[in-house]
Amino acid sequence: MDHPDLIEGHARFSDAGVFRLRPDLALVQTVDFFPPIVDDPRDFGRIAAANSLSDCYAMGGRPVTAMAVAGFPSKKLATAVLGEIFAGGAEKVLEAGAVVVGGHTVEDHEVKYGLAVTGTVHPERVVSNAGARPGDALVLTKPLGMGTVATAIKRQAIDEAGTREAVKVMATLNKDASEAMLELGARGATDITGFGFLGHACELAESSDVTLRIDVGSVPLFPGVLDLARRGCLSGGARRNREYAGARVLTSSRIDRTVEDLLYDSETSGGLLVSLKPEAAEELVRRLHARGHVHAAVVGEVAPRGSCRIELLPAGSRAAHAV
Repeated sequence: MDHPDLIEGHARFSDAGVFRLRPDLALVQTVDFFPPIVDDPRDFGRIAAANSLSDCYAMGGRPVTAMAVAGFPSKKLATAVLGEIFAGGAEKVLEAGAVVVGGHTVEDHEVKYGLAVTGTVHPERVVSNAGARPGDALVLTKPLGMGTVATAIKRQAIDEAGTREAVKVMATLNKDASEAMLELGARGATDITGFGFLGHACELAESSDVTLRIDVGSVPLFPGVLDLARRGCLSGGARRNREYAGARVLTSSRIDRTVEDLLYDSETSGGLLVSLKPEAAEELVRRLHARGHVHAAVVGEVAPRGSCRIELLPAGSRAAHAV
């Protein structure tokens, strides 16, 4: 639907809708929810809330309000479980500086939870997935592997320490990354969630009409996730996302197939993929490392549009980006 004040809608696979209210103020609106990926209800609430808030951060927005969206089997589970989920989500909304103003719960055969988020942004400071430019560098702010880890948790194939660390990564807000990328002049961004790294990277490339060259050796992976993937813990998202994006990705026989699978695998509450000038990219990584986001890394560059949307470069095939 066209509207003179609709800055971002569904036409370009935008992470959130952006609607201008006045020359200096626009609303950022998004909604997301999903079933549990961890057993602890409060942790699930934290992760789902962080995931829902991420779309607002990817657009350069500041979350203001949130409404809880939930499905719950009240005849199977005690309502105290739902209370714990809501409490975990409320913690993350508070951490984001926003307010939970209400919500809606329906009877369902399984638990589902997430948020409808409203944020604000200056219309001239919106960061969309159509802004990447040739010559930019690409920064990924969180490690990949959460889809595989979630599968491993369900199969009890990962130890308690690994589970705790994965929960910490997934529950981490993209607030620091969003604020820093805005300060450093980010030109394009998207968050990495259900379509996986390569699926969302393809959307960034298509919306910007460029080709992204990814240095596979520089892409951060969650510790131990490669071994989990080789043991068969890849989620079903890896196959679906390869079907969705694979025709637009140029790869090499020198790239480990399992690593490639992880680039396709679905992510839960993943990081931001940010396009900005090379010197700003290095500074973004430095700032994020200083704030404790130790996995943030420069993972590639933006090139003029070529015969593919994504070119995967084997580790060592070009000079690595250093910070």
